[in-house]
Amino acid sequence: MTGLVVCVVVLATASAYGVLRRWRSGRVRVRGRDDGKTLDASELGAELGERATLVQFSSAFCAPCRATRRVLGEVAGMVPGVAHVEIDAEAHLDLVRRLDVVKTPTVLVLDAGGRVVRRATGQPRKADVIAALGEAV
Repeated sequence: MTGLVVCVVVLATASAYGVLRRWRSGRVRVRGRDDGKTLDASELGAELGERATLVQFSSAFCAPCRATRRVLGEVAGMVPGVAHVEIDAEAHLDLVRRLDVVKTPTVLVLDAGGRVVRRATGQPRKADVIAALGEAV
């Protein structure tokens, strides 16, 4: 009987963790640890957008990265002055460590000066990216 109770508790805890993790994945939010962090064109390997820049950290075998690339490309094409830059996380480990990127895709929303204003871990929704740009521009 004790084994059954332990099994039920473990399954309930794992399920709650899975639901919470899925709910948080892709959400665009502000993180206190991003305060004051900036990126410039030399670090990105591309010019910053006039109004904002969407920076995507990807890896070679990441399926959600392809969908994220499509979403960010569409948003950058819709909003004047917004650039989309994709960075290979494996090739830029120093930048990954400095920005606390722990999962791909990770999307950073930068303002015109290169300051990180929002972050999403996982595949963000188009509406969330557009809303996050509102703070950056």
